[in-house]
Amino acid sequence: MLTLEKFEEASEKVKEVVLPTNLIYSEYFSAQTGNKVYLKPENMQYTGAYKVRGAYYKISTLSEEERKKGLITASAGNHAQGVAYAAKIYGVPATIVMPTTTPLIKVNRTKSYGAEVVLYGNVYDEACQYALKLAKEKGLTFVHPFNDETVATGQGTIAMEIFKELPTVDIILVPIGGGGLAAGVSTLAKLLNPNIKVIGVEPAGASCMKASLEKGEVVTLPEVNTIADGTAVKTPGDIVFPYIQKNIDDIIQIEDQELIVNFLDIMENHKMLVENSGLLTVAALKHLDCKNKKVVSILSGGNMDIITLSSVVQHGLIQRGRVFTVSVQLPDRPGELGKVANVIAEMKGNVIRLEHNQFVSINRNAAVELRITMEAFGQNHKKEIIDRLKKEGYTPKEESPTGIYE
Repeated sequence: MLTLEKFEEASEKVKEVVLPTNLIYSEYFSAQTGNKVYLKPENMQYTGAYKVRGAYYKISTLSEEERKKGLITASAGNHAQGVAYAAKIYGVPATIVMPTTTPLIKVNRTKSYGAEVVLYGNVYDEACQYALKLAKEKGLTFVHPFNDETVATGQGTIAMEIFKELPTVDIILVPIGGGGLAAGVSTLAKLLNPNIKVIGVEPAGASCMKASLEKGEVVTLPEVNTIADGTAVKTPGDIVFPYIQKNIDDIIQIEDQELIVNFLDIMENHKMLVENSGLLTVAALKHLDCKNKKVVSILSGGNMDIITLSSVVQHGLIQRGRVFTVSVQLPDRPGELGKVANVIAEMKGNVIRLEHNQFVSINRNAAVELRITMEAFGQNHKKEIIDRLKKEGYTPKEESPTGIYE
């Protein structure tokens, strides 16, 4: 059972490995939402995520014999690092099964703690089944990433820290993948204050918990499709599910496109790198139907590989109107390109790519296509540039920028 006594025990134990992640008051998100928003930056943990809490506490409760057998787990990355790091501290071997789609940074960091990494399956659920098979064949001790009461207790220590800093918190937003973090945080939060609201946040492309709650039992999604890889789970944990049913007040679903914009918001306003799953609660802030409440958003992790980061930044700039592409048609005469360039320069646009296609029409004197990718200050500035091109007699057609910094 997840009891207050166990949470207090876990809170003391995890102090041996966790770094302080004091609440950060966000003036930016507070102004955006009309609430008093605080960020709980678990992305700043040594392993880059909150998962070290549950992993370390779980391993501390194992017998010497269970640890000596060797540990094994399955993870999309963050739990992997937590188990690998805890195993290193205890001086025991660890095997981590990770999906083949796991970002490289998570794979390499897991290896850096001395764990053996096995890549298997396309999603967490497939990796987990293979890890359970290996555990049985080799007699290893399996440490589940979320479907375990002891692990959930360790994750719930986050709530203890939130209440110590902000006893009058009204709402806690918590990401949900398999449910371990949400079960731990919500259960302890309700023990400390039965009136608090704890809201889970899932990616719309992997909303297994919402589907399960609606049916009243654990269900398995046919597939998951989301950039929030840390919460890309088909089946939530049946052990932690009853705690979710009892203590989670609501679930908000977030589309991937919302995460992209919030990535830039966090980077620009708080100078922090937060992975897509960690951004779920930030995106959820705008979905809250309340004002003047003290809201804590748990940033669950910050392990993002450079390729993913680059892609998210590009798409974020496009969404904000900071980068856009238009095509115009003009006669194939000397000086026409210069005229278009002068118009853009006068409007303070910055050209980053030009594509000149002379073969769009059989009559080159009538029409040559010019595709221009440029930087602007935002949506309003973008509109001003397009309007000016129209005024000058061009008919700009907006297109989707791709590979803008290749």
